[in-house]
Amino acid sequence: MQKFLTQDFTIEYANYLYLSYPFIGILLTYLVAKYLLKESLGHGITSVLYSISKKSSIITRTKTFSRMVTSALTVGFGGSVGLEAPIVVTGSAIGSNIARAMHLNYKKRTILIGCGASGAIAAIFNSPVAGAIFSLEVILSEVTLAGFIPVLISSVTASLVSLSLLGDHVLFSFKLRDSFTAGDTPYYILLGLLCGVISVYFTRITHKVEGMISGVSNGFLKTLIGGLSLGLIIFIFPPIYGEGYDTIKLLLAGNSTEALYSSLFFSEIKNPFFILLFLLGVLLIKPLASAITIGAGGSGGIFAPSLFIGGVLGFLFSAGSNLFFGTDMSTSNFILVGMSGVMSGVLHAPLTAMFLIAEITSGYELFIPLMMVSAIAYSTSTFFEKHSLYTKQLIEKGDLIKDDKDRQLLSLIDLRKIIEKDLLQIDPESYLEELVQLVKKSKRNIFPVVNSENELQGIITLDDIRDIMFDQEKREIIQVKTLMRTPPASVSPSEQMQSVMSKFEVTAAWNLPVIEDGKYLGFISKSRIFNTYRKKLIRQQKE
Repeated sequence: MQKFLTQDFTIEYANYLYLSYPFIGILLTYLVAKYLLKESLGHGITSVLYSISKKSSIITRTKTFSRMVTSALTVGFGGSVGLEAPIVVTGSAIGSNIARAMHLNYKKRTILIGCGASGAIAAIFNSPVAGAIFSLEVILSEVTLAGFIPVLISSVTASLVSLSLLGDHVLFSFKLRDSFTAGDTPYYILLGLLCGVISVYFTRITHKVEGMISGVSNGFLKTLIGGLSLGLIIFIFPPIYGEGYDTIKLLLAGNSTEALYSSLFFSEIKNPFFILLFLLGVLLIKPLASAITIGAGGSGGIFAPSLFIGGVLGFLFSAGSNLFFGTDMSTSNFILVGMSGVMSGVLHAPLTAMFLIAEITSGYELFIPLMMVSAIAYSTSTFFEKHSLYTKQLIEKGDLIKDDKDRQLLSLIDLRKIIEKDLLQIDPESYLEELVQLVKKSKRNIFPVVNSENELQGIITLDDIRDIMFDQEKREIIQVKTLMRTPPASVSPSEQMQSVMSKFEVTAAWNLPVIEDGKYLGFISKSRIFNTYRKKLIRQQKE
């Protein structure tokens, strides 16, 4: 689609169709997603992690094909995102739905999602090791040897199928020309630090811009603003069009001047200083373009943009040093290592980044600088941003909990399913006599005081009336509203379980009322939560 839309562009002049293509692509994506597929898009891998965490690893059937359609429209028309995340979503959805068809349990469904994800990455890059490691680093938070074997098999199988159908025409590949020189080690260390800083810049810009765009409630207006803004960016910086792998291939081949083709700045094609300045602009604007694409309703991921930015950074670092300081660095090596560095920092997946670049270059000649730069970039990035772009929003909302088994298990409890509704209610205008009659029927020692509009006014416990409930005179004159007291706290049915448990701990209560939109629903008890927790713990151990 991209080739069809841009093949007739004249290289000597800026092409004004760049202004309209992104809007058309995002608009078509928005319409297809809303009216045909009836699903929201956003970050694909984030949605997979959400399904594992909150939807028992169940991914809807439409996602087995929907992201392929929508991402083709977005990226083909210039959306500045990658195709890897949509393919990972597709593979994960296939895995989840195969597991559902075979009536497998949660744990095995999750493993099959990991198999689909590893197969997707392995196939598009012909990188079976990177595919398997990606699944373990990003998708599967914990895995045993028994779970690792299916992931490996899926990754290898996908690579074989890809080789059979595509041969060497995979998404991205490169044959190394230059060997690693130990004397370049200080430069690689500095590159690693820069990759970490750029990764933080990428994460924060994306997070902030997407948040701003999400504030626009009207879907069409959001698409219009995002599409036209992206079109203007691409008109000024054509290399930002689509995934950007073509630009990286040009830089690897030593054809950096072609980055100015079909741009406003073609006349500066022989000026090496301007080319570096232009590519610096591309580097800084690319995260903004990616965020606008996704925030405005486009379909795609940040996998390719992170590789693109890393490659451009590696080129700027090496070419700039060679030009200004007379060094003799291999620009292709620094481009490849830079790709690994920024990917490590943005995705928080250093092992995936290392093995991906090693595999797409068909060798481990650069493994030492890859390890060095990936480790430094990851460490620098995590110092400022604890969570990756994939998990940042989920963790902030409490929809994903990592490295805390207790909280993970609590998050699996659906509060609505354990609300207790067997407590007998009484009206605040009633008298103690009526309450005593309820005490005779009830098996509980708490009585919610609820008015005619189903609003909780207070609670009464058996201890509150024990001293007067046998006084016949008082039973006929004392009203319930004079006896009731305010509960120590209340919870919402949509509240996170960790928050609910905190309220139990602070109030020292064993029962708390559940209120939704001001209406009384029932009570939640600490003993019921503990019982449900224990059942889920036993079930997980059996699985």
